Amino acid sequence: VQLQASGGGLVQAGGYLRLSCAASGSIFSINAMGWYRQAPGKQRELVAQITSDSSTNYANSVKGRFTISRANALHTVYLQMNSLKPEDTAVYYCNAKGIAMPWADFGSWGQGTQVTVSS
Repeated sequence: VQLQASGGGLVQAGGYLRLSCAASGSIFSINAMGWYRQAPGKQRELVAQITSDSSTNYANSVKGRFTISRANALHTVYLQMNSLKPEDTAVYYCNAKGIAMPWADFGSWGQGTQVTVSS
């Protein structure tokens, strides 16, 4: 299963961006999709996750500013990022977990997309 992320870029503080990530391949089902980020010199951290029943989980640092959503039929996850701060600057990676055909669990990462927020 492959993940293709898009939507990163350079934005001023207070601005917004929308990330998208589409999964492709022999997918039977996707249980959870999420976004992680890694800033220079820091560990990769969970930003937001959404399950197949649309339950969501957010890092405290982005609650109220970021919204994760998914289009199940398209195997796509979105991250709407509002009120961006310089500390949101990082490479953002999408992740998906589920079942691929023929009947094997998968966990895949996208290639990463750079988000830079200027002050």
